[in-house]
Amino acid sequence: MTAGMEVPVPQAPAGSAGATDRATDAAPGTAPDTAPATAAPDTVSSATDPASAGAGRSPGVRPEVVTRAVTRLVRVPGLAGRIALITLDNGKDHTRPSTFGPQGLASLNRALDEAFAAAPAAIAVTGKPFVFAVGADLSQIGAIPDRETAREVAVLGHSTFRRLHDSPVPTFAFVNGAALGGGVELALACHYRTLAGNAAMLALPEVFLGILPGWGGTQLLPRLVGPENAVTVVVENPLDTNRMLRPRDAARLGLVDVVLDPADYLEQSLAWAAGVVSGAVTVPRTDWTAAGHAPAWDAALERGRIVADMRTHGAARSPYRALERIAAARTEDLDTGLAAEADALADLILSEEFRAGLYAFDLTQKRARRPVGAPDGVSPRPITKVGVVGAGLMAGQIALLFAQRLHVPVVLTDVDQARLDRGVAGVHRKIAERAAKGRATADEANRLTALVTGSLDYQAFSDADVVIEAVFEELSVKRTVLAALEEVVTPDALLATNTSSLSIAAMSAELRHPERVVGFHFFNPISVLPLVEVVRSPATSDVAVATALDLARKLKKGPVITADAPAFVVNRLLTRFMGEIIAAIDEGTDPAVADRALAPLGLPMTPIMLLQLVGPAVALHVTETLHEAFGDRFPVSDNLRRIVDGGFRTLVAWDETGEQGLDPEIAALWQRGDLGSTEQQVRDRALDALAEEARLMLDEGVVADAADIDLALLTGAGWPFWLGGITPYLDRTGVSERVTGRRFHPPGVGTLPS
Repeated sequence: MTAGMEVPVPQAPAGSAGATDRATDAAPGTAPDTAPATAAPDTVSSATDPASAGAGRSPGVRPEVVTRAVTRLVRVPGLAGRIALITLDNGKDHTRPSTFGPQGLASLNRALDEAFAAAPAAIAVTGKPFVFAVGADLSQIGAIPDRETAREVAVLGHSTFRRLHDSPVPTFAFVNGAALGGGVELALACHYRTLAGNAAMLALPEVFLGILPGWGGTQLLPRLVGPENAVTVVVENPLDTNRMLRPRDAARLGLVDVVLDPADYLEQSLAWAAGVVSGAVTVPRTDWTAAGHAPAWDAALERGRIVADMRTHGAARSPYRALERIAAARTEDLDTGLAAEADALADLILSEEFRAGLYAFDLTQKRARRPVGAPDGVSPRPITKVGVVGAGLMAGQIALLFAQRLHVPVVLTDVDQARLDRGVAGVHRKIAERAAKGRATADEANRLTALVTGSLDYQAFSDADVVIEAVFEELSVKRTVLAALEEVVTPDALLATNTSSLSIAAMSAELRHPERVVGFHFFNPISVLPLVEVVRSPATSDVAVATALDLARKLKKGPVITADAPAFVVNRLLTRFMGEIIAAIDEGTDPAVADRALAPLGLPMTPIMLLQLVGPAVALHVTETLHEAFGDRFPVSDNLRRIVDGGFRTLVAWDETGEQGLDPEIAALWQRGDLGSTEQQVRDRALDALAEEARLMLDEGVVADAADIDLALLTGAGWPFWLGGITPYLDRTGVSERVTGRRFHPPGVGTLPS
């Protein structure tokens, strides 16, 4: 399931008095002849919903948006008997996908009653246009007050979906669009599955949020696709920044039986189902629980543990509980396995890990789409052409993203023809690689390639609506570039800078129109990290900010609006954090001890590996910028300067046991004192620094709220979801009050209800 459904309580027996969804004859793809006799309301509050009244829902929690299940009987050519087609629809527009709460599951039970009563040849379940179902509503499940109620969430889903699994007639899931969590588990409960070729999202994302699939996913999936593929879908993909499956991936893994053309998907699905029922189509199945497959289970589960260790460093419980349940699917009967799955889900729903994940999920799904500080009533300027100053690695990534998302001409420039040619060729090569991997058709690749060109003359930007510079991080260089651009671009063109730390006001101060300049700071790798820091100087106009925000949306990025302060949000916090680690080593702490200090947090990489990824030269430059602005809170390490002067880029090495450590050449260069610290002392020091810097940033008005700091680190620095954002974590651990004398949030934010 995807967590979040309203608190369940015992339901009236299926088929009892109440609203009845009428089964009617209908042609394929048409609406039922008559509406349900008693239409249920789309939303039900605890005041009107007897199934949820008194269930302990917290005040202010949104009422259930009821997904109704309507049954109609469909005749299919060549099939004796009719197919009972159940359609799931929450009555809302396409912006709100169908979810399941108690009322929705009750409606599905009633629809199944009617389907079975009609003695059909088969039963099929499908969804409203472009959406199958996405499980339960996250806004509801966070209010569950106790373990018993949490367990009932799983039991209620199990009892409903088991009716499809145990059906005496064949059951089919026609997955016509987005299917996440409980939607996928509903499909798994059916005997067969078709999938629309344009389905946008398919995944079991629960581990990403700190729980596990709790409506049968850990038991049904490995039995269907085998342990290796189950580990990929349940554990690896969620931990890989919640990776979605494409239709062809779902078919390759065995999650669905056939992918069909979306143009006439329902008709094709009905015809395919008729073929299965008549015996004309056979679908092979493997008995993965047979003794001969035991080595495959052992290997898959070991790989899953390695993935979990690499991604979370043991700091998150959910992937390991999920692996336990997958392992049990080989030896336990389904009743036993589902009961244990319900127990595991109940434990995780009441965990800090899940509540933190809910907070993080809410930020990335809502706040990132509606950034605080966006100008009201201001229309963004249209964008029909983009210029990129620079043709290096970062500039090439930016150009590729603009071409892919905007489908407008993109022109790069650089200081000489050789660099320009390399840059443009690099972008074209990336496009060709996408086509070779099946991520773009040959026609799409040709169109994208034609959109990306190069020029040594800034006049190529004369009709560009946006020009973004991605040149060397030196204020004088950026000033020169912006001044030259102002001479050729149109009066209303947006000038953007990808600076990581420099002042927007300083680089635009001598322009005639500084109001058109905005910071637009991407994070590397651009294709992976969704954050863009939209930086507003005192001179930046509302139109420039609105255009930048609209551009971020079209690029499928989540913007955070920041003031024009040194290093903005992410780099300022990471530099402060890294400065404490480097200072501890400078003072005499064993580098291995300092590098392990943050392991209990489960960060995506160790501090020294992060320093290597960022690059010592970049880290030194940002530190110097912040030292100039803020003094001794950002000390400049002589050792870091020696590393940069020596031209070193690789800082990490591995010994014969596979243990990561400082490269011996770097270790020999590093001059250390004799004041060593323990791992706990280093960890406390780093967290204290983060708490102090975050509070100062809020006091200075760098961002509107602590939630923006959390969102920036989650989406720009890979801060783990299961920690729920840096500021709730600092609150939970008492660091905030110890360092600053107050919390960042009221009690209960990003944690268990008080």
